[in-house]
Amino acid sequence: MKKKVEKAIRVLIVDDHAIVREGLRTFLGMLPDIELVGEAGSGEEALAAVARGKPEVVLMDLVMPGMDGIEATRRLHAEHPEVKVIALTSFTDDDKVYPVIKAGAVAYLLKDIGAKELAEAIRAAAKGEVRLHPEVTRRLMSGIAGEAPAAEPLTEREQQVLACLGRGMSNKEIAAELFISEKTVKTHVSNVLDKLGLADRTQAALYAVKHGLA
Repeated sequence: MKKKVEKAIRVLIVDDHAIVREGLRTFLGMLPDIELVGEAGSGEEALAAVARGKPEVVLMDLVMPGMDGIEATRRLHAEHPEVKVIALTSFTDDDKVYPVIKAGAVAYLLKDIGAKELAEAIRAAAKGEVRLHPEVTRRLMSGIAGEAPAAEPLTEREQQVLACLGRGMSNKEIAAELFISEKTVKTHVSNVLDKLGLADRTQAALYAVKHGLA
């Protein structure tokens, strides 16, 4: 029996293959800091399960009958922006990678990921950190992030914050790194996104990597 922790990370599994859900369920059940709050076999079921189980992190398959994982991620990001989506798939095709990152996923991982790495990715996602498979990062660096020039230059502090985002750091870690408050970090992150015309911190992290700032 796993030990209980004060506040476990609430996770929802979305995959149309029962055997995949069973494997993830068994693994997550052994982690004391993760609580499985539901499962879904399609995008439609995922939306209902999120409303019902209120997860913090969703492990989202992309190829499913009916509403696929990309559309489900887009809908979740719009309706529940606080929920962090990890795309967990077998594909690194451009028609999967770009759309789901644009839709709001904070991580893109392949199903051959190790158990330890998956657990770390879930914990990172709960804190809003970015985790991407190396192949996905290579593809994205020439794709969605940072194509449009900034409307106005970043301040020195904003550049520092952007560099930290590129290293996958959370607001709390950035605050400690730069000796500023988390509230100030949030303000800088917002300014960076506005100036660079980026949708979220995932795209900001990719921008930093692409431009050698991380």
